[in-house]
Amino acid sequence: MFIVNFINLNCIILNVKINYIKQSFKKTILIVNNSRIKFFIILLISFLFLSSSYSQVKILIPMEPSQSNHLKAYGIAYRHLLNNKELDWLLNFRGGSFMFNYSSKLEDECRQKGVSYELLDGTQTAQIYAEVKDEKNNMDVVRLEKVAKVAVYVPPNALPWDDAVQLVLEYAEIPYDKLWDEEVLTGKLKGYDWLHLHHEDFTGQYGKFFATYGSSPWYLTQKSINEATASKFGYKKVSQLKLAVVKKLKEYVSNGGFLFTMCSATDTYDIALASQNTDICESMYDGDPADPNANSKLDFSECIAFENFTVDLNPYIYEYSNIDVTNELLQFGQFNDNFKLVDFSARFDPVPSMLTQCHTSLISGFLGQTTGFRKELIKRDVTILAMNEDTDAVKYIHGNYGRGTFTFYGGHDPEDYQHAVGDQKTELDNFPRSPGYRLILNNVLFPAAKKKKLKT
Repeated sequence: MFIVNFINLNCIILNVKINYIKQSFKKTILIVNNSRIKFFIILLISFLFLSSSYSQVKILIPMEPSQSNHLKAYGIAYRHLLNNKELDWLLNFRGGSFMFNYSSKLEDECRQKGVSYELLDGTQTAQIYAEVKDEKNNMDVVRLEKVAKVAVYVPPNALPWDDAVQLVLEYAEIPYDKLWDEEVLTGKLKGYDWLHLHHEDFTGQYGKFFATYGSSPWYLTQKSINEATASKFGYKKVSQLKLAVVKKLKEYVSNGGFLFTMCSATDTYDIALASQNTDICESMYDGDPADPNANSKLDFSECIAFENFTVDLNPYIYEYSNIDVTNELLQFGQFNDNFKLVDFSARFDPVPSMLTQCHTSLISGFLGQTTGFRKELIKRDVTILAMNEDTDAVKYIHGNYGRGTFTFYGGHDPEDYQHAVGDQKTELDNFPRSPGYRLILNNVLFPAAKKKKLKT
C-alpha cells in the first residue's frame, strides 16, 4: 500500500511539473499535432527543467585560510594539467584560487586528498569571473595549459639533511626526476622545463663544513664522490667541476628553462660564476691555497642575481660571502623574524603575482646556510618578491635571463626555523596549510601559464 501511494504521489508531482512546462511552452506545443511527438517534446523539456537546477559547471578550489590542504591542491592542479586539461588560476581571488571544468573524477580526487572545494553552477561561475575581471579589483585570470616537466638536481649520496622542495613535491604527489652533475654535463637538462637545485655548494668547498664535520663519514663520502666525478670529466678540482655545471645551468636558463633554488644554492651559484678567474678555495678543499687577492678579481658581469659582494676566504667560517643575512636575522629571534610578500598588479605583473599567491602576506621566517640576501647587493633588474620589513634583508627574488627565469628563495625549511644537520625531516601532514611551502609550489605551477600580451 505504501509503495502504491508513493508512486501515486510521484505521478502527481510529475503531472504538476509537466502542466507547468505545458503552460510555459504552450505556443510551441500547439503547433505539434501528433500526440506522440508532443509527448516526447514534453518529456525532453521536463528532463531539462528538472536537471538544470542540479547541473554543475565548475569546481572551485578556494585558497583562502579556510582551505583544508593548500599543498595538495597544487598537486591536483598539476596532475590535471598532466592529463592535458586546462584550468584557470584566479590571482588574488580568495587567496589565489583554482577554477576547473566540472568532472565527477576531479570532485572525487578533491575528497580523497582532503582538499576543500565548491561546486558552481553557470550563474555563480559568471559572477566570479565578473568580479575577477572587474578593473576595480587587483585580480586577474591566468589560464594554465601546459604542465612543466620537473627535475631536481641532487647528489646521489644520502646527505644528513632533507630538501624542502623534494618534501613538498612528494607530499603534493607531483612527479619529478633526479639528476646531478653527470646528467647536467651530458646534456640531459634539455628534457626538463623546471629545475630545482638542492642545497648545493657550487664553490667547491663542500658547504664549508670542514671545521665542524671535516672527519664525519658523510662529509668524507661527499668529498670522495665529488672528487671522483671531477676526475671522470677531466677536472683537477671540484671547484672546476662545479663551475662547469653552473655554466651549463646558466645556458639552460638562457634557452628558456625555469630555475628555482633555495639556501646555499642561491648565492654560491653567482659566487662560482664571479670567481671563475681566481681561486677562493683553501687547500683542505682543493689541495692548494686560495688567492689572497681573490676579491679584487671577481667578475660580477657573469652573475645573474648579485653584484659587488665580498667572498669570505676564511675556510673555517661557515659563510660564503656578505650576500647572506643570517647573522642579522638571528638578532631578531624566531618570533620576530617574519617576511612580507610584495603586492603586485595581477594584470600588469602576472609572473610575480603568481609567485606570491598566498593566503597570508606575512610569513614566518626560517634560517638556512643562506637565509636571505642583502638588498644592496641584488642587481637592479631583479624583482624582489618578499623581504623582512624595516630591514635590508630580502627573502625571495625573481629575474629573467635570456629566454628563461630564475627564482631564489632563502632558507632551508619553511616549517623548521633552524634545521640542523641530522634533524628529522618535516612531516607535511602537520603543515598542510604552510604558506612558506606554498611559495615553492607557486614556482612549480607558474610555467604552465599561457603567455598573453600586456595592455599598453
